[in-house]
Amino acid sequence: MSPTRLTLAAALAAMLALPANAETEAAPSAEVQAQITTLLTAQGYDVRRVALKDGLYEAYAVKEGHVYEIYLNESLEILRTNEG
Repeated sequence: MSPTRLTLAAALAAMLALPANAETEAAPSAEVQAQITTLLTAQGYDVRRVALKDGLYEAYAVKEGHVYEIYLNESLEILRTNEG
């Protein structure tokens, strides 16, 4: 196999081995998670999970039997809420 094909094959194998969201989702610090949980709990949400995705904090929460995705910026301001 030529060096170019070997490099291409190795790159493709590495890409396939990674989870699809490996680059875009991470866990924020415990302090930020606590701040978001406190903020949303005060608004009546039951926070289930907080992630950092594409530069925004994304909280998954339940309120009155409905599931929500809540997006916050780095200042912890709510940008949008999607019912999911």
